Amino acid sequence: MPSRQYAPGGTDPRGSVGRPVPEAANPLPVRGRIKARGVIHRVTVAPVSAPPSFTVVARIDRDGVREDVRIVWMGQRRVPGVEAGVTLRFEGMLSRVDGTPTVYNPRYEIIGRPEEY
Repeated sequence: MPSRQYAPGGTDPRGSVGRPVPEAANPLPVRGRIKARGVIHRVTVAPVSAPPSFTVVARIDRDGVREDVRIVWMGQRRVPGVEAGVTLRFEGMLSRVDGTPTVYNPRYEIIGRPEEY
């Protein structure tokens, strides 16, 4: 039987006083495939003098924990429809670049646009 952690206040794990400690939310992996949904809250366009790339930061909510994921499209100066406030579903290989979770050239689907006023 696997071991379980219990909150303080009871010594008997089967008793009514001790209750299971909720497991920590699963953080993003250091490396691996990810499928996620997030809202774009930052857009960066590379200058003309740099190699073409289009970078956004999506805020995702995984198990109640908000995390930012950088998404980079190499060879693109713009990605039609991807702008701040858009909800995006994306899938790709995640890696850490300078400590930031990053996905390069993901498959994506725009699933919501900001309201136009």
